[in-house]
Amino acid sequence: MATLLYNAKREKQFLLLIYVIFFLQSLPPMAVAHSQSAVSGPVIPTTPLVSFLERVQKTALQTYGESNFDPKNYVDLSLKSNLSATLDEFDKLPRMENGSVSVDNLEYFIEKYFQDAGDDLVYSEPIDFVPEPHNFLPKVENPEVRGWALEVHALWKNLSRKVSSLVHDHPDLHTLLPLSEPVIIPGSRFREVYYWDSYWVIRGLLASKMYETAKSIVTNLIFLLDTYGHVLNGARVYYTNRSQPPLLSAMVYEIYNRTGDVEFVRKSLPSLIKEYRFWNSEIHELIIRDAEQSDHSLNRYYAMWNKPRPESSTIDEKLASKFKNVSEKQQFYRELASTAESGWDFSTRWMRNSSDLTTLATTTILPVDLNIFILRMELDIAFLAKTIGENTVSEDFLRASQKRQKAFSSIFWNENMGQWLDYWLNNGADSEEPQPWKAENQNQKVFASNFVPLWIDVFNSDVHLVEKVTKSLQTSGLLCAAGVATSLTNSGQQWDFPNGWAPLQHMIVEGLSRSASTEARRVAKDIAERWLRTNYVAYKKTGAMHEKYNVEKCGDYGGGGEYIPQTGFGWSNGVVLAFLEEFGWPKHTDIDCN
Repeated sequence: MATLLYNAKREKQFLLLIYVIFFLQSLPPMAVAHSQSAVSGPVIPTTPLVSFLERVQKTALQTYGESNFDPKNYVDLSLKSNLSATLDEFDKLPRMENGSVSVDNLEYFIEKYFQDAGDDLVYSEPIDFVPEPHNFLPKVENPEVRGWALEVHALWKNLSRKVSSLVHDHPDLHTLLPLSEPVIIPGSRFREVYYWDSYWVIRGLLASKMYETAKSIVTNLIFLLDTYGHVLNGARVYYTNRSQPPLLSAMVYEIYNRTGDVEFVRKSLPSLIKEYRFWNSEIHELIIRDAEQSDHSLNRYYAMWNKPRPESSTIDEKLASKFKNVSEKQQFYRELASTAESGWDFSTRWMRNSSDLTTLATTTILPVDLNIFILRMELDIAFLAKTIGENTVSEDFLRASQKRQKAFSSIFWNENMGQWLDYWLNNGADSEEPQPWKAENQNQKVFASNFVPLWIDVFNSDVHLVEKVTKSLQTSGLLCAAGVATSLTNSGQQWDFPNGWAPLQHMIVEGLSRSASTEARRVAKDIAERWLRTNYVAYKKTGAMHEKYNVEKCGDYGGGGEYIPQTGFGWSNGVVLAFLEEFGWPKHTDIDCN
């Protein structure tokens, strides 16, 4: 038995070494330096502009107060002239004892020295948009639903932008990064490209037959990856310290699946392998030794940052004020940024005490969904490499995926609950030694992420497993009138009950619908219909698509979190179009709330 055991970390390092040697020439010097420094000291330096804008943000809070104050607006401002001159004028502003500036003086200063947030993006007509694409959503027979779908499709025009030439000419005056291709923004306060949002935007664009726009999104993300060594959380200077759920390979796969563009795959593959290396770097990777004494290499979120997040620095500083020790504050700031890297910012899922956000412990958790995304990355790379004749690469990544599948059985799976559970690491999470698996380290609270593994074909192809997990989902308490709730805890955080989010609906529904289980497919269709109804009714009431929805009540959008509810909205649009493409809508079936 002992001879069959393997050291997962050594084997993975050997696998990665092959690709480092093979693809190193395509890495720019900046990316190489970044990868090396991230391992030895995972803090990415900020820029003087961002530091200055954080000062402006703090002054604005002192001047205007907390009511309707959005700190992100201030770090999205662009300078009209050089930083040094602007900084000098800022320091000359007359101040009161508490450091605040009068409303008139601050408004005059901002108007004189800054462009408005969002002015560095300009409208861009998508080259492949037509009002009604050929063979658009053929399963949608109801004229009312078809009319709505065409309005959602038209929102791609509303959300299409390109980076202004001002950013390309003077990048030092902007926090927006100089992307070369047109972009689709999520909407509202989110005036830049976001990483994991882009997967569901692309799924919607593919339903809209907008293949070139979808490819442009991937081109921009690959630029970020090749420049910084990882795909950024978003295309802003202040997001360089973290990534987001890694779905780039899934985007490439879905585009290839629709277009058959082999050259697109050939150009993308080296970058996908770079991203795989990033997520399997020492800061993200730990080894768990299971009950059979087999070692499993698994992954966590871990931001390269130990300061307040610039886009929320006034909020973060207030939260951290309870900590007196500098190192405790730095660790808390890293947990905040790492939770933002997860995309679930914020949720009781990451908190030791569900009523206290300062107990975030994201870096000590091996998340089910992150490891599913990396399993999908391994499967996607194996498939894409084989497509272009890189058979050795394909076989190696297929073997890596098979090992990760075993980890899901022995580390995450909970037979009694019929769910996959996040695994909490012991103290000393950064130890290089394998940690022994302990059943009590599984987080037995119910989250929508516990069902995300169904999204992957290696799990949804097992009918017995799917039926067990489907039954667990049905009795979990997550299924509500308007979709799947994110958790069972109403904490006031936006990634908790009663909010439902488009990407979670989509992954669960797509996984169930791809199985051979009749009951699972029925549940998938039912969830999709509930989600479509609530999106439709909310759209008719408000004239907008929303970032999240309250799944307790059909037609009600969600709330909670750090900012007011947002509209637009990229991934919500994408999931609606993907669901309508998959399930359609019968001619005589009403779509209003029942």
